[in-house]
Parts: sequence; structure tokens; C-alpha cells
Amino acid sequence: MKNIWAIFKKELSTYFVSPIAYVMFLVFLLLAGYFFYSLTAAFNLQSTHYTQYNMARGSINDMVMAPLFYNISIILLLMIPLFTMRMYSEEKKSGTLEVLLTSPISSFELVIGKFLGSLSLYIIMLFFTLVYSAILFFYSNQDLGPIISSYLGLILMGASYISIGLLCSSLTENQLVAAVISFGVLLFLWVIGWAANFAGPDLGKLLSYISIIEHFNDFAKGIIDSKDVVFYLSFIGVNLFLTNQSIQLK
Repeated sequence: MKNIWAIFKKELSTYFVSPIAYVMFLVFLLLAGYFFYSLTAAFNLQSTHYTQYNMARGSINDMVMAPLFYNISIILLLMIPLFTMRMYSEEKKSGTLEVLLTSPISSFELVIGKFLGSLSLYIIMLFFTLVYSAILFFYSNQDLGPIISSYLGLILMGASYISIGLLCSSLTENQLVAAVISFGVLLFLWVIGWAANFAGPDLGKLLSYISIIEHFNDFAKGIIDSKDVVFYLSFIGVNLFLTNQSIQLK
């Protein structure tokens, strides 16, 4: 546990002693803020229109927060490969990975420490988006349940993204190659569910189950289903296991 904590602190501090974390935070929050502003403005226009013609309007959760969380999940497809690409690639290129593996630190401790460091950075970045929910709570009656479940879903989905990024980083010494492979895999797992509508019933169920975003749908609706939680945790576990095996072979 002491070794995991040491690696965790090292990885997290590495982000903040360089411009990497600050640039990523700025870009992420600017994009998320743009989507929040656009969705809120559209909701206000629609509300005015519906009130004028005595029409029932949708809830602010369905029309603002749920689309915002989906947009954030797309932003993360681009952001997470950028801050996981250096995790093992840089260590391999500099030769420090071999030194770490010959030290009293086990490969498993190395994998868990780096994963927790990346996950913590991601959660910190996600934390700043709470200001959007706070704004809506101040000006409207917002249901807290879907917000909590959506953030839980984003954390689990983001952790899954990170586990893929770490695995891809462990496969190459080139950071750019690691980022491209990671983005390609994540994008594939994000859109694979679209083919479920055109495949047969059995294959369609399989494709839908493999899709990362499909398991986020219930979270966005305020539903925490154990099967979705188990999927994300299993997905993370498998990728971390494969990462551990990958660095042991190098």
C-alpha cells in the first residue's frame, strides 16, 4: 500500500508541476461551459415558446443536464488519451520503467498507482463542472437524483477510458502513437452500439453490451443499475490486468 501511495503522489504531482493539467483543465472547462451555455439558452427559448402556447415543456434535467453529460463524455474521448499517453510510453523511452520494475515496487502496484493518479486528476477536473449544477439549483427546481447518478456514471465511464489509455500507453514507446490508438479504441467502443440496430438480435445485444456509452444511459436518467456498475468495474479490471501483463513482458 505504501508503494501504491508513493506512485500515486508522484504521478499526480507530475501533472501539476507542468502546464499539462492546467491546459487540459482550461480546454475541458471552456468546451463544457460552451455546451452548458448553449443548452441553457436553448432551454430558455423553448420554455418561452411553450409558455406562450400553453404547451408542456421538458424538465431542465432532460433538456440541459443530460445532454451536457453526454457532450462531456464526447469531450473525454479526446482529453483522456492526451493525459494517459505518457504514463508508460515516457517511462519506456527514458528507461525508468525497467528501473521501477527491478525495484521493490511490483508491477501491480505500479499499475494501480498510475491508474489512481490519473483517475484523481480526472475527478478533480470533473469537480469543477459542479458549478453548472449549482447555477441551475440557484435559479430552478432541479432534481438531485439524476445529477448524482450522472456524475457516478461519468466517473465510472472516465475510469474505463483511463484504463484503456493506460493499456495503450504500455504497448508503445511513442506517446503520440499511444494517444491515437487510445482514441481509436475508445471511439470504436463508443459507436459500436449504433450497429446493434442493424445486426441480428443476438449480435445486436452483444454490440449494445460492449458499447461504453450504452451503459451510461441509465445513469443519465437517474437510474443506478448494478449491471452497468458491474460492466464498468469489470472493464476497468480487465484493462488493468492486461496493462500489468504488458509491462511485465517488456
